[in-house]
Amino acid sequence: MTSLCDQATAVRALVESVDPGAVWAVGGPGGLQAGSDGGHPAGAAFDVDGLSGVLALWPVIGSLVEEGALRLHTPLAAYGDAAAEGVPVGTTAHHLLTHPGGTAALTHLTRLAEQLSGSPLADLAATRVWHPLGMTGTRFADGTLRAPLADLVRFLRHLLDPVDPVDPVDPGDPGGISRAWTTESLRLRTGELTPARGLLWDPAPHGVWTHHAPQDGGPALWVSPRHRRWAVLLPTAGRGAPRTAFREAAFAPTTAE
Repeated sequence: MTSLCDQATAVRALVESVDPGAVWAVGGPGGLQAGSDGGHPAGAAFDVDGLSGVLALWPVIGSLVEEGALRLHTPLAAYGDAAAEGVPVGTTAHHLLTHPGGTAALTHLTRLAEQLSGSPLADLAATRVWHPLGMTGTRFADGTLRAPLADLVRFLRHLLDPVDPVDPVDPGDPGGISRAWTTESLRLRTGELTPARGLLWDPAPHGVWTHHAPQDGGPALWVSPRHRRWAVLLPTAGRGAPRTAFREAAFAPTTAE
């Protein structure tokens, strides 16, 4: 068993030995415990496009489900021909969220969300998720999602401890990400089918859930309600600390557990 201090030291040593320019952080519901901005200017916004599926699309889909505009197990054809275009007959939003489909699945889900709401995904994510959570530096710029490390910390903290944030534009709409949607997403939704998945989240050992870019060395997020801990890693392009080693260091059992 290690202390939280020893754990943070181990994570820092790992990243600095492999990719000293990487941006990373580990923490819990109380906030940041350790991290590095990789030497970038304070408040710099990083390319997190590989995480747009979970930072933008996943919470927007959740909001549509909770307001009754979308049912996960209803065939997409029920929402019109455009919603079902390019997918097998009978495909549902649940299929797209739980079966690895790369950019194609995300494209179909984005089109569905925009059709049901009548707004672009960038606007939906900003008004329904980022603004209520205080992620004021997160935005799509020239088609690429960019976010400062502080915003990623806010996002991950909220997954562990939802606080019913209030939308400053519409105080009557709490926005954010509900505890129910997070709970439903961070559990196996594929039964005995493999690979096992939640809703756009993949299970990892010891009660940890992850979402990461498809390419090796891309950005990754981890969250563990069991350990009350989260982590984020944005490797240097073309280099990248090993995801598995980073996860093992960040979620090693501590003396507090």
